[in-house]
Amino acid sequence: MPKEVKRPGESTLMEVALVEFDDNQNAVIMPRHEKLDIELPKKLVYVFLDECIDRYANEIGAKCVAKYDSLTKKYPVYVTEVRGEKIAFCQAPVGAPAATMVMDWLIGYGCKTILASGCCGALEDIDENVFLVPSKALRDEGTSFHYAPPSRFIEIDKEMRTRIKEGMKRRNIKYSECITWSTDAFYRETPSKIESRKAEGCSVVDMECSALAACARFRDADYGQIIFTADSLADLDNYDVRGWGKDSFVKALELCLDLIRDF
Repeated sequence: MPKEVKRPGESTLMEVALVEFDDNQNAVIMPRHEKLDIELPKKLVYVFLDECIDRYANEIGAKCVAKYDSLTKKYPVYVTEVRGEKIAFCQAPVGAPAATMVMDWLIGYGCKTILASGCCGALEDIDENVFLVPSKALRDEGTSFHYAPPSRFIEIDKEMRTRIKEGMKRRNIKYSECITWSTDAFYRETPSKIESRKAEGCSVVDMECSALAACARFRDADYGQIIFTADSLADLDNYDVRGWGKDSFVKALELCLDLIRDF
């Protein structure tokens, strides 16, 4: 039976189903349930970008080796060679549930070191197209709670962060570390919530980081992420969509493909 819990500053509530974590590794539907005859490279670049991924794959002659077949869209999985090593790369769906579902499937078919990238919203006065490396994520989405016990934050793999930062330094690419707020609800980033998240150290907002980090840890995969600023929520009275960070799309993809070769 659900237990009564009391959190600081809250009245006693009946525990919600979301925090009833089950650590059983086996589910009725497993990521490899189709038993496809594919084995993906261990290294994966997983990016929240638009159709530039397909264009880039065609330009460099990457091979489409598989497709994740969802009810609404097929997600091609490409493989290319970077300095003699095979690297997989795939478009990530927006939103923690879909992004985690596809990544869990990719892990099931062989990917074990994952470098993700995509845009984020700036909660503070940060220029557009600034590269950031999240050190931890505030878990304000639902998917991560199916992969990790309840907690407010999840830390991003320290070793992966170190590899990312060292690689970016060697390439003279400017970056900052950050704490990100991962939320499911794009249209529920209210002024009071934004101020609250900023008070907890969050400087940007995204929709997937905490869930992907939890999934990777649950599946014993290494996970790191590079994000770049897009829209701005710094001025609560004047939301600024800016350019959605599109000037960084191809740059982020190429950077990740280059960096992961060193991991």
